[in-house]
Amino acid sequence: MELVIGIDLGTSNSCVGVMQEGHINVLPDEEGETIQPSVVHFAEDGTVLVGRAAKAHMITSAENTIFSAKRLIGRKSFSAEVKKAKAVCPYEIIEGPNRSVMIKVRGKEYTLQEISAFILKRMKQIAEKRLGTTIKKAVVTVPAYFNDNQRAATKDSGKIAGMDVLRIINEPTAAALAYGYGKKLKQRVAVYDLGGGTFDISILELGESVYEVISTAGDTYLGGDDFDDRIIDYVSEKFVQQHGVDPRGDRNALQQLKDSAERAKVELTNKQQVQLFIPALTKTPKGSIDLDMTLERSTFDQMVMDLIQKTFKVCDEALMMARLTPSDLDGVILVGGPTRIPIVYNSVRHYFQKDPQSGINPDEVVAVGAAIQGAELLQDSQNLVLLDLTPLSIGVEILGGGLDRLIEINTPIPTDSTKIFTTTTDNQESVLIKVYQGESRVASENELLGQFTLAGIRKAPRGEVQISVSFEIDSNGILNVSARDLHTGASQSIKLDAAGRLPQDKLDELQRNTAEAME
Repeated sequence: MELVIGIDLGTSNSCVGVMQEGHINVLPDEEGETIQPSVVHFAEDGTVLVGRAAKAHMITSAENTIFSAKRLIGRKSFSAEVKKAKAVCPYEIIEGPNRSVMIKVRGKEYTLQEISAFILKRMKQIAEKRLGTTIKKAVVTVPAYFNDNQRAATKDSGKIAGMDVLRIINEPTAAALAYGYGKKLKQRVAVYDLGGGTFDISILELGESVYEVISTAGDTYLGGDDFDDRIIDYVSEKFVQQHGVDPRGDRNALQQLKDSAERAKVELTNKQQVQLFIPALTKTPKGSIDLDMTLERSTFDQMVMDLIQKTFKVCDEALMMARLTPSDLDGVILVGGPTRIPIVYNSVRHYFQKDPQSGINPDEVVAVGAAIQGAELLQDSQNLVLLDLTPLSIGVEILGGGLDRLIEINTPIPTDSTKIFTTTTDNQESVLIKVYQGESRVASENELLGQFTLAGIRKAPRGEVQISVSFEIDSNGILNVSARDLHTGASQSIKLDAAGRLPQDKLDELQRNTAEAME
């Protein structure tokens, strides 16, 4: 019997599940672990390690070990997130074709799609070993706030990993599905999703077999990694005061600090204080210096409170769009490891005025929902209806640099929209169409998804030629754009090469390379 796996491809960790004969299982690896670090290590002999085996090299071989790749996928080389990553990541981030982002390791260049594909391939291998069958199909989740380029790049990663990605679904939608599936609930719930690199909030209406997203908002620059950074900065500044040396200037020391900060954050979930000790963190002419200090939970709570408050500003936005208040909600579902942090949990309880749902594992709930969706798609079932939204407005640049929106934020998907535009100069033979995603009325202040030229239009005085531009967003949230001269019939479809999308022959080549590297 054919199976469809559900994969939560996370910034920090990933997870895979499957639904068989009505039973949902989160699948463990050979050592019984269900959560895999989203880390890829390139060994000197050419082999590729993924997961915990890769994470073990993050300090000893930091420049050859890739983490948090999800924060970079589908982005352009000049974006703020990429600039930040270049400053702090020990591995080499370079510019690829069409201003895309690539990673250079041991003299070889890799696309972000390849890096994510190694992680997806590892999830596929875990499932195949546990289930004893070949897996060819998957449902993969993404943050609700992922834009079109990021979604399309994630789908490409699935192809490189050797799978047909049947559907890309939003993480909060998957979590709600895991929470409500089979319970015939009629509730209005919030999904508070704080992951390693992103934050999303979605408000959903659950009605027996219908899961309708009524609003969504998010911040792609906010997550558990930022909590780690606060610990790193706090510890480093105290270290400077004590020894006059800033360990953040040494990439190897910085990676050790990051590893230690992450451990401290997790330990503070159950302890009131933790000890941070790193022998020989830095070297000076007088010798090496150890890091040895205590971090109180109360101090940690103070240093991250503003980050938590930032999530509530996003929650305010989502509730406002849904025209609801926290008291209108029936439940709150927590997603992501950072929601285990006591100050996060308690703050969420205070904001929503109710206890978050218990009995749901925040690390596994998204993979569970993806597995449910996979099983339903395999059966071509009509018992489950997911009604999602586009998280950002999409439009084209018009004369004067403005953005004319064809699809507004929080429009239910799938959807389509068509508008008629005209030429701006006499006897114009072609028109450049730039597609942006975002909420600013100034086109350049939004995310450029791509551009293309419609040639062969009728020569005429400006304003006479009619050009039809059509946007279509499919059930994966992926955009297709076309333009047509209504007089000549000349038409063109967009190729979103601005984010370095990969052609089919390149995907096939990378699929072969990935399979060989992980054999």
